[in-house]
Amino acid sequence: DFEFCRYQLCKSCPLGLDQSLALWTRIFIVRPQQENFTQQRKGFAMKRILGTLIFGFFTLSLLAAVAWAGAEQGQVPSAVELKGKLGGRLDGAPWSSEELRGKVHVLFYVDPDEKDTNNETSEALEKEKFPSDRFQSVAVINMAATFMPNFLISSSLKEKQEKYPRTLYVRDYKKALVNEWGLADNSSDILGFDKQGRVIFRKDGKLTMEEIQQLIKIIKESL
Repeated sequence: DFEFCRYQLCKSCPLGLDQSLALWTRIFIVRPQQENFTQQRKGFAMKRILGTLIFGFFTLSLLAAVAWAGAEQGQVPSAVELKGKLGGRLDGAPWSSEELRGKVHVLFYVDPDEKDTNNETSEALEKEKFPSDRFQSVAVINMAATFMPNFLISSSLKEKQEKYPRTLYVRDYKKALVNEWGLADNSSDILGFDKQGRVIFRKDGKLTMEEIQQLIKIIKESL
């Protein structure tokens, strides 16, 4: 058998039986065991490193998701403040998205070149005559989405503010709501917010008649 053959080979070795058996044991038994143990340690170390990398990637992804809260349905978007070079109200005062609380709000985010895209929605909301103590409409103008000079847009907005005093007009000079909330650029976007500032309606682009009625229904349910 195997042990007999090993004994005979070691016995005939010039090193002598004892030294031959010791050398055999080191080469064919101890060393393979050590190499196997080393491979197991390496495998365990690689698993730990891989696990750490996966956990780190997951943690960073979670933190990024928490840090960036876009204007998605059912979410309260991250706070955005428009002031100074970023924009603000027509009188130069700052405007913050934190103001989209306490009342139901509808926010229009409009490229000046798309100012007539959702006129039907504006007219439909105006006809509803929602109570001003519970409802507010806000029109944020994406000033950077057009080649029109800012002074011409501002002049037109002041006229609109006088014509529609129930709507608050705000200027966004640096596409803050595009960058922070992921709203469609060069478009006419409409968002609805409940009293907690949570998004309850969103449409990027022109609303259909069905969507206008859906928006009105959501507003009435949230008042």
